[in-house]
Amino acid sequence: MPASLCGTWDIISNDNLEGYMVAMGISPGIRKIALKLKLKKVIEQLEDKYVIKTVSKFRNYSVSFTEGQEFEEFTKGLDNRQVKIGEKKNRGWAHWVEEDKLHLELYCEGEVCKQVFLRRMGTSEEK
Repeated sequence: MPASLCGTWDIISNDNLEGYMVAMGISPGIRKIALKLKLKKVIEQLEDKYVIKTVSKFRNYSVSFTEGQEFEEFTKGLDNRQVKIGEKKNRGWAHWVEEDKLHLELYCEGEVCKQVFLRRMGTSEEK
């Protein structure tokens, strides 16, 4: 993951979030709330680890990982589940930057959610 992803990003589009959440097995109540939220991503690099925080007025979520290494995820702050490797078919995500936008694709069991974020003015890339 290049350091250019680091910074604070505000969501500008969110396509097929509900389809992705259904595939993930997220409850209807949480899905209803999640569809109304304006998300912010804060991405930091701490040596060889990355920390990605998803911030909203409803709940905050943080995940940390080392690039290229599989990890199990606890969705504390979302739906509080331990997500095991291989639990859901073809589950994963990818981030990349094009021009001034951060792109995120979340995928699970054939569903793809495409989110686009714009770098918040006044934040710089961190290393």
